[in-house]
Amino acid sequence: MRPKPAPRAWQRMLSGRRLDILNPSPLDIEIEDIAHGLARVARWNGQTRGGMIFSVAQHSVLVAEIFGRLDPSAPARWRLHALLHDAPEYVIGDMISPFKAALGAIYAEVEERLARAILQRFSLAPDPPAALTRLTKKADRISAFFEATLYAGFETGEATRLFGAPEVDRRFLEDLLAPMDLEMAQALFLERFNVLEKAL
Repeated sequence: MRPKPAPRAWQRMLSGRRLDILNPSPLDIEIEDIAHGLARVARWNGQTRGGMIFSVAQHSVLVAEIFGRLDPSAPARWRLHALLHDAPEYVIGDMISPFKAALGAIYAEVEERLARAILQRFSLAPDPPAALTRLTKKADRISAFFEATLYAGFETGEATRLFGAPEVDRRFLEDLLAPMDLEMAQALFLERFNVLEKAL
């Protein structure tokens, strides 16, 4: 009796790359695939108001913008890291935090491997400084506050308890918080990536 073949662990991308999800190679990662995928992944599991999803691509651009407003002197390398903070989700999707916690180490390990490969692909440190990680998380939580109250049905008090009070004036972010179709989100993500990469 023949042994069963190992289950397929790769995904074919539109670029033609075949990315091994369990053992990802930086050589199989393309920014166009990331932008395409993130623009089609919904934040909040799609439980948002309006006729369009709030995509992970739009969220990523928003986080990078907030990051820059929190620390205007931050180098382009750090801002690019912030833009790519959720990049693994182009392969594994965006799971809400409670479900990630329930899955535990398995999900975290796959996400970590993908994140390291992505950072290496774009010549970013796979082990970022603690200050960069803290600032990215802070920007991420501010973005989550605005998304939660504008789109995901959270009351301000509840969002404040979960994510903290935002330290950035929403008026500076109106364009990035406005409803955006997937093609616009994809193009904006690529545009920001190209600007930051050229500034390295």
